[in-house]
Amino acid sequence: MAQIKTAEIKVPPLKKLTNYPEKLVPGHRLCAGCGASIIIRQMYMVASALGYELIIANATGCVEVCTTIYPYNAWKSPWIHNAFENAAATISGAEAAYKALKRKGKLPTDKKVKFVALGGDGGTYDIGFQSLSGALERGHDFIYVCYDNEAYMNTGIQRSSATPKYANTTTQPVGSESFGKPQTKKWMPEVVAAHGIPYVAQVAPSHWKDFMEKFKKALLTEGPSFINAFSVCPRGWRSKEEEGILVTKLAVETNYWPLFEVENGKWRITYRPKNPKPLEEFLKLQGRFKHLFKPENKHLIDELQAEVDRRWERLNRMENLTREE
Repeated sequence: MAQIKTAEIKVPPLKKLTNYPEKLVPGHRLCAGCGASIIIRQMYMVASALGYELIIANATGCVEVCTTIYPYNAWKSPWIHNAFENAAATISGAEAAYKALKRKGKLPTDKKVKFVALGGDGGTYDIGFQSLSGALERGHDFIYVCYDNEAYMNTGIQRSSATPKYANTTTQPVGSESFGKPQTKKWMPEVVAAHGIPYVAQVAPSHWKDFMEKFKKALLTEGPSFINAFSVCPRGWRSKEEEGILVTKLAVETNYWPLFEVENGKWRITYRPKNPKPLEEFLKLQGRFKHLFKPENKHLIDELQAEVDRRWERLNRMENLTREE
């Protein structure tokens, strides 16, 4: 299995990172406050600082729809649009073709290129999972970045397997007989880590240093890497546009969205809140959970808190178990 070569390579300070040319240019039509554009910009900052050209395969979704409305295009790097379900397969083909052309001497061998598949949770957790699993198993040298906004947002806020329990969506709405989605959120990083790939990480754009160090590791890893990024959606979550980073920080500080990585099978928590906040601090800023704050529904918040605590304990067990191996 490939070893990650990161010790001597440093990400420049933020002030220097902001001097690099934008690769996702202004004028796209992503919503104000959208987390995905922040994720992509941070991703490009690291790549530019380390001298990498990114080749992107973008699954159908919010990012694709809003950045390439004909005849305009917001991308200043090679970019491929593909269907909802096959971003990982598309980037696998591009990566394999690139390697073949280099072997034949038709492309330079000294250029630093990384292939990236980009998709939302619908195109990753659900529709695109078969394609993703196959690409991971084959061992292609690429990074899969999931911007997880916890529903099928660009088609109307339908539930996905990434949607948290009791969230209000258009396909599992709150009503007299329903509290919203009845199932818990799929923990995708653990599913991906089970493929035995070199690098898996969960990130949040509010914690940008952690994000950039992890994307650096993914860039320098030979073989497949997976980055699961928390992507606030003001439209779908009914949160304030200007509070996106606050909501993201609270997701981390409540342990709803823990920050961790899995390097060659070793689990490591990369950020531990000193005094974890109660989950309701995160929930109350989002209209999709407003029904939970009725007095008669307090037990539902308690149930969600218990699930967050259980997952945090499980993550700690995974870290302790693999540390001892």
